[in-house]
Amino acid sequence: MSTTVAVAAPVPAPAVRAAVPARLTFLGILRGELIKLLSLRSTWWTLAATALLMTGVSLAVAASLDATATDPTTAPELAALSGAEVVSGGFQLGMVTIAVLGALLMTGEYSTGNIRSTLTAVPTRVPVLAAKAIAVSVATAAVAALGIGLSYAATMPLLSEHDMVPALDEAQTWQVFGGTVYFLIAAALFALGVGTLLRSSTGAITVALSVLLLLPTVLVFITLDWVEVIVDYLPLPASGAFLGGGEDSLSAVGDELSPVTGILVVAAYALVPLMAGAVTLRRRDA
Repeated sequence: MSTTVAVAAPVPAPAVRAAVPARLTFLGILRGELIKLLSLRSTWWTLAATALLMTGVSLAVAASLDATATDPTTAPELAALSGAEVVSGGFQLGMVTIAVLGALLMTGEYSTGNIRSTLTAVPTRVPVLAAKAIAVSVATAAVAALGIGLSYAATMPLLSEHDMVPALDEAQTWQVFGGTVYFLIAAALFALGVGTLLRSSTGAITVALSVLLLLPTVLVFITLDWVEVIVDYLPLPASGAFLGGGEDSLSAVGDELSPVTGILVVAAYALVPLMAGAVTLRRRDA
């Protein structure tokens, strides 16, 4: 009696693919930061609040022009005011929410502990801060442009009664509008840099709003010469140099700086904290 034995065919070994090392690019880091920024509900609320505050304040200023024109004590101020300044007049309150957004973009990750995962994925660290700076700048520029557009549309009927509608073919109009966007971006970057240095949401927001808004408002009442010099070089008064500042301006308290100097001063407030934050981000543990 014969016995047949079945022999199983050999199973071919699965093909082994060569490992492809992952390449971390700056565009990938930037994409991740944009996703993190725009996926937060608080971001959209903050951006919406910024646009509404800018529009609301500009509309309130435009609505008060009738009373200003009939009051002999304020009529000269109205004569020195341009329609573009009225349209962009709400940027100071918009700056508050933008500064909060810039600070929380970094301090929020420290408070939740997500910064450890972020820095583990990007061990060089500095590209993370650079990507955050670009992301918040893009968001700020978009909402600032939206706020100016809404303010222009809302105030046009009121400004037309006083022949103050900003002419879109004039360089002065775009200087004010562009300066408004520029200053809001600088405020966001300043707050981001301070947040990177302090790692505390409360501390970063307090410092940012104090330097950007509180100090110019308080120190302007001190008439000492050296204090007045300091006030001129704070970011809000410096912004008035290219927003059309002056004692009758909505944007600043002084006009001691030239437009170029004002631009450079505001840029320094944005870049110096960012550079200091980049150094501390590399040296300190998360």
